[in-house]
Amino acid sequence: MKAVTWQGRHHVEVSNVDAPTVVNDRDIVVEVTSTAICGSDLHLYDGFIPTMQKGDILGHEFMGRVVEKGKEVHHLQIGDRVVVPFNIACGKCYYCEQKLTSICDNSNPNAAMAEKLYGQSGAGLFGYSHLYGGYSGGQAEYVRVPFADVGPLKIPDDMEDEQVLFLSDVLPTGYMAAENCQIREGDIVAVWGCGPVGQFAIKSALLLGARQVIAIDRIPFRLELAAKDERVIALHSDKVELQEALRELTGGRGPDACIDAVGMEAHGTSLGALYDQAKTAAYLATDRPQVLREAILACRKGGTLSIPGVYGGFVDKLPMGAAFAKGLTFRMGQTHVHRYMGRLLELIREGKIDPRFIITHRAPLEKAPELYETFRTKADHCLKVVMHP
Repeated sequence: MKAVTWQGRHHVEVSNVDAPTVVNDRDIVVEVTSTAICGSDLHLYDGFIPTMQKGDILGHEFMGRVVEKGKEVHHLQIGDRVVVPFNIACGKCYYCEQKLTSICDNSNPNAAMAEKLYGQSGAGLFGYSHLYGGYSGGQAEYVRVPFADVGPLKIPDDMEDEQVLFLSDVLPTGYMAAENCQIREGDIVAVWGCGPVGQFAIKSALLLGARQVIAIDRIPFRLELAAKDERVIALHSDKVELQEALRELTGGRGPDACIDAVGMEAHGTSLGALYDQAKTAAYLATDRPQVLREAILACRKGGTLSIPGVYGGFVDKLPMGAAFAKGLTFRMGQTHVHRYMGRLLELIREGKIDPRFIITHRAPLEKAPELYETFRTKADHCLKVVMHP
């Protein structure tokens, strides 16, 4: 079969590889009908996530039809359409029972590796390095899905792939980011990063009762998309004094909640951002936390900082004194996708959100190498790539 494989920094290829089969009674094999390139995939493409190996199959946002299943998978049948969560959960450990599926105890076969770096291991992830299990990803014609009696969500045949594909990751991620803000009616929420997760965080914050959302980015077309809702104010981070602008828009207090939808590869022109770029270029740091610094300084006293943007290692020059003095609450982590899929499917069916608005590029799988670069550079107003194997 054909699959998108990682070959090194800024180098992916479409390769011919062996097709997967069921190896456990709780497995299914999915014939992929739609898959996407995620912003998190760029961390692999840019070489920031360790333990990648040449030939690893990429992709963690995918859906398709069941073509093979193990005998313990009873709720799905051959031919069913399913969306698959990007994180893999056993459904039976302490964390899964608490609906904290992204930190499942049993789905990462390389847990010892993650424990050395982080102290404890999270769940296994599709197509996201050997640190997270070494599972083959969904940017392929077929993919093996472990613990399929727990994860995949059956999709009605009257719904298009593009309506539901993003239930696999970015829509629940944006929604959980907003939910983590503990929004009260009338709150003002600031969102750094207007990529796919940021766009869904903006929509979700408004659905959850925010009076206004302040969208922050340095890419004009992303700001324009966010500002199509009259309740959203767009700020170009390179053209305003950001802290001053946020105070002016919030009566001097600062936003009630701040969402960092950028993560470890933040860009900027400030002294701190230049410092981060120099340290990561010299391999003296793993992450560029410029947005995290800005959000800590901007958030009102007693406010909440929600972090859906991926961080991979260690950050430098973080103003923890300000966070402590202001009494901020931090909420973060990989998304517990399983918890949100059913709820968000209903919102889509009810017409309260249409995820298709973020799609800018559609292509066959063979176009993946050039589209990774297009997405990375944000050329051609690229916001979200969907591929059809």
